[in-house]
Order: sequence, then structure tokens, then C-alpha cells
Amino acid sequence: MDELVKAVKTVSREKTAPDGQKYESISISAVRDVAAQFSCLPQDVELAALQSDILPERYQRSMGTTGGTRGQALLLQSQAAVVGLGGLGGLVAELLARMGVGTLVLADGDRFSESNLNRQLLATEQNLEESKVSAAQKRIGQVNSAVRMLPFEGIVDENNAPDLLQGCQVVLDCLDNLTSRFLLETVCRDLGIPMVHGAIAQFVGQVSTIFPGDPGLEAIYGPLESGRDKGIEVELGNPAATPALVAAWQVQEAIKVLLGRGEPLQNRLLFIDGEQATCDIFQLG
Repeated sequence: MDELVKAVKTVSREKTAPDGQKYESISISAVRDVAAQFSCLPQDVELAALQSDILPERYQRSMGTTGGTRGQALLLQSQAAVVGLGGLGGLVAELLARMGVGTLVLADGDRFSESNLNRQLLATEQNLEESKVSAAQKRIGQVNSAVRMLPFEGIVDENNAPDLLQGCQVVLDCLDNLTSRFLLETVCRDLGIPMVHGAIAQFVGQVSTIFPGDPGLEAIYGPLESGRDKGIEVELGNPAATPALVAAWQVQEAIKVLLGRGEPLQNRLLFIDGEQATCDIFQLG
């Protein structure tokens, strides 16, 4: 590690931030060179840099949010799960990668179809029928090579969820049915992991951060009933902009949880109505 830190310091360069402050920086190309020299991962190089107060240049504009190199190092050492990689999850996964969350569990059992093209960031005319997990891996690899990915192509259920989510500090619910959402909440509660819930329909969306012991989904939807699986989005549809609104809020909540800052939407539901141009917060429980 001493030799790695020495190499990182050798290739770092002084830069000037937009506010005029000087800082030590390391570029993506330098990270790659050092990783090749030491036969290690880019994540190892970035972490060594951050722990030496050297900022990977890719994160320079995040410093006001993460609180400096210490907060960015915390994100890089964090693990988050994105369950569902459609309209919400595709964007959520990319934004977490851009923020530098170091390990992402990516779970989905679906493949892209033409009806996904109107709203799903990862869906293109060229990758129809490709698995959503595969597309997410490719995209994140292009966005941030320092992010480690743990892919799971399949339906998350009571048998695989505990092992899949073990080690995560936050889970993002980007699913599209109540049965899976309630199951995910139960597993998160058992593992002691906060879950950031997001849902959309037409012009409206909602976000809530559920900690173990909170009333959670039952306070939003009532008790899960047999035969009631899909929400109102089946009737109203899902346009392009609404998933982006909710995904952005979900990521903000996840970052707050991981950094331990701000006021999460615990026992509260953020309700966004794009048609009426309103945002309301409802107390839960």
C-alpha cells in the first residue's frame, strides 16, 4: 500500500477549483496507469488517492455534496443494491456510479422490449432483447471503471435476496409490483438495511426512505392483499420524464444514507405531481 500511495502522489497534479481553491488531483488516465503498474483495480487506486487527500478529477464537482475526499472515500467503500433496472433503476444505477458508490448490486430478470424505449435510459433500438443487467454493466463500465458490479440476472425472491443484499448499506427499490416490493422490504428489515422506495405513474411519482422498524410500505399501500400486485401505473402509463424525477430523488436519499448527512424521507412520503407542478410531503405512520 505504501508503494501504491507513493505512485499515486507521483502522478498527482495541482489544480484550481471553480472557487479558486487549490487541490491535488489525479486523472482517469493516471489511475489506469497506476492500476496496470500494480496489477490492481482502478477502485484501489482511487481509494489510495482519496485517503491521501488526492481527488480523482471525476469527482471534483461532487465535493460540495460529499464533503471532501473523506466523504468520497466513504462512498467508494460503500455497497448499494439496485433492484429493478427499468425506468427507475437504469437511471438510479448510472447516477450512483457517477457519484462514485464503489460497489453496485444490479438485479433484474427482464430483457428490453420496444415499449421500454420511451423511458428507460439503458434501452436503445440496438439492444432490444438484451438483458437489462447486461446493459447496465456495459453502461456503468463506460461511466466509471472504478465501480465494482455484482450482477444478478433473475427475479429477486425470498431464497436469493438475503445473500444478494448481504453487505449493502442501502437498497433502492426500483420494482414495478407490490409483491416484490413488500418482499424486498421484509428482507431489508431482517438484514437491518435502509430501503429507498420509488414508484411512478403518468405525471406523478413518490419516494420514501424506509429504515428497519418503520411502518414502511404498509403505511403507503395498506396491507398486501392477494390479487393486488400492480399499481395505478398500469392504467396511467409511464412517460419519459417521471422516472427521471423519481430516480434522482432516490439517489439523493441513498447518498444521504451512505454519508449520514441531511434528513432522509424517513416515515415521510414525497409525492410529486408533474401535471399540477406540486411537491407534497405526507407523514407516514
